[in-house]
Amino acid sequence: MGPTSIYAHNLLLRKGPQFRIYISWLRGEMVPTRANIAPSFDNSDSFVLVIRKGVIRANLGDIGNFLNTTSFPLKNMLVRGQSNQVKLTGTVHKMLLPLRVELLSTVSTTADGRIHLHVDKINVLKIPLKALLGGLHVEIDDIAGKTPMPGVEVSGNDLFLNTTQILPPPHIRGLLTGVTVAAPDLVLIYGNANKNEERLAQWHNFLRFEGGTLDFGKLSMHPVDLTLIDASNDPWFDLDLVNYQAQLVNGYSRMTPQQGLEIFMPDLDDLRPKKPGEKSITMEWLQNRSRGLPADVPFK
Repeated sequence: MGPTSIYAHNLLLRKGPQFRIYISWLRGEMVPTRANIAPSFDNSDSFVLVIRKGVIRANLGDIGNFLNTTSFPLKNMLVRGQSNQVKLTGTVHKMLLPLRVELLSTVSTTADGRIHLHVDKINVLKIPLKALLGGLHVEIDDIAGKTPMPGVEVSGNDLFLNTTQILPPPHIRGLLTGVTVAAPDLVLIYGNANKNEERLAQWHNFLRFEGGTLDFGKLSMHPVDLTLIDASNDPWFDLDLVNYQAQLVNGYSRMTPQQGLEIFMPDLDDLRPKKPGEKSITMEWLQNRSRGLPADVPFK
């Protein structure tokens, strides 16, 4: 069972209820996580998206909001960009006192594809008098924890983040070759990708799969020939790949002459309310030809 090639442009991909990434474009593969079991949209742990080259943006505010839902010791966190640095502010507890701290860090990548935050400065804001008299010192371990959460490694003044372990599915892997701060975003470069935003903006918004095997719902494609296309004219195709069915049901599907499948899908926020009594075609309907076609069928 070979991998499935993936192509995407202008894709806002939801990763769980608390996080999203903005894929300007990518080329890669959907790779099954278990031998002899096809990837399935209905099981987000059944595959990983391996990026060969591409450009992804992650909103720094979204990163902070997501980390606030995890076990990361720094609470009430805000993440922002400041010039070419990342600024984190949040609350830690030391000497039984809640302390508001601020970190300034330089961001880069490692040879194994992790994000590297070198902490240049830690400021303790509005230091309580008791703490000040006690000679308070806040270290990296106070912020990341003595036993960091999975995907976080601490070494001296450096934090190393494995996004595959930290972030929810669908999981993304790939060789990170560059990372820059472009407030309010963090821009991640994979492979030998370039950032020609003007040219990329001319593409339609879509996610395409080719080759291999893919399951979704009661359907299975082999070889895969599936294109999900944004039916709106928005800058981004807002897609929740893990909870795809609502968008698929509200979309328009058609077979291609090459036996592929094209699905024009609304953005997640554009789903129409379900009409009372709306349901699939029944055997009773099939037995009575005097009944007209359903209202949402485009052909009469």
